[in-house]
Amino acid sequence: MEVILLTDIRSLGKKGDTVTVKDGYGRNLISKKQAAAATARTMNDLKLQKAHEEKQAEERLLAAQELAGKLAGLSISVKVRVGKDGKAFGSVSSKEIAEACKKQLNLDIDKKKLVLSEPIKETGKTVVPLKLHPQVTAQLTVNVEAE
Repeated sequence: MEVILLTDIRSLGKKGDTVTVKDGYGRNLISKKQAAAATARTMNDLKLQKAHEEKQAEERLLAAQELAGKLAGLSISVKVRVGKDGKAFGSVSSKEIAEACKKQLNLDIDKKKLVLSEPIKETGKTVVPLKLHPQVTAQLTVNVEAE
């Protein structure tokens, strides 16, 4: 019996795979909603679904590349309270950088996309990488100023 997997099954395959199994096992998978019988209609539905997912993935990639193009050469400034030595009392986190992007550049950037190896604790310019997509990384210049 041929079935199309609706979920990942460890010993059998991943979601969307077409596999051949024994009849009893196939009926068991179908009753648990983990697979569907591989008929012409379900095969066509699977093909259309994969095409739709590929199109969406391509649109996300293009959107990420467009955003990276907008961010190229842009910089934001963040103000921090500073002590006598010029060192900040706190640090600049990814949340503060994301808020500054929203206020200054009118770009809504998720703080999780900012790749800070450690919080920024000194004044000056710092280049912060943004992981917009697995294939697209942009650079944003953050200018930390004394308040």
